[in-house]
Amino acid sequence: MKIHTFTSEETEKIGRRLAEHLKPNSIIALDGVLGAGKTVLTRGIARGLGITGIIKSPTFTIICEYEGRLPLYHMDMYRISTDDEFEMTGGKELLTSGGVCVIEWSGNIQESLPADIIHINIKVITPEEREIEIEGIEL
Repeated sequence: MKIHTFTSEETEKIGRRLAEHLKPNSIIALDGVLGAGKTVLTRGIARGLGITGIIKSPTFTIICEYEGRLPLYHMDMYRISTDDEFEMTGGKELLTSGGVCVIEWSGNIQESLPADIIHINIKVITPEEREIEIEGIEL
């Protein structure tokens, strides 16, 4: 499924819609260039899970944890280059901890991820427009 958004609010709304369908141990592999809107989409997921706090990119912390209807583990694998490094962060354990894992730059840890996950790729079309391609779940 491909969805086009023209504002960050529309992108966030897609995340809120997606959250309605998430269950314990849902894994979202989230990819797109820097500034594409990955964290904006994750903020929408967080809002849909009942999380009201500030959602920030975990670039330097690697993993941010939030409490909501389900725990949300927002991971940024940009600085992680191997599956062994991923395991050392404790991220691998979180995949089956009963929460929702949103993993930015998931290609860096592809071997650690199960096959039945949700893949989302955000493409920048223009400074305002994004194409969000979602595989593995129907909204």
